[in-house]
Amino acid sequence: MSSKGSNYGDIHRYEPARESTAATITIVLLTLIEIVFVALFTYGLVAGWGYDPVGNMYLGFLLAAIFIDLSFVLLLYRKEFLPDVMIVKKRRRKWEDLYVREDQVDGVDTVGSTVEQFKQAVYPFYKK
Repeated sequence: MSSKGSNYGDIHRYEPARESTAATITIVLLTLIEIVFVALFTYGLVAGWGYDPVGNMYLGFLLAAIFIDLSFVLLLYRKEFLPDVMIVKKRRRKWEDLYVREDQVDGVDTVGSTVEQFKQAVYPFYKK
């Protein structure tokens, strides 16, 4: 990655979505199957299939099929209809991960001013 054009927040790569017709037809068909599964699951709940052990397993299968079908719809949508964008991120220094202020990078004096330490302990937002 070159330093030219690599400022924080710049778009490094942008590839538009393919938007294929086959993916559109597949998503529509999977959505129709999803509606059938949801209708069967709802009917099974209203009809009380959950009280029977076999009916309970059938409802569990329907619920699993609903989520698996939904995951395929979302997978196809992400792959075929969302653009591929890579944004340049700012690399953080190690001391920033520890919530250390920039003036404390090299450490702080442990003995220091007792009065300043007392003020900082009593009032955390105290500025020197």
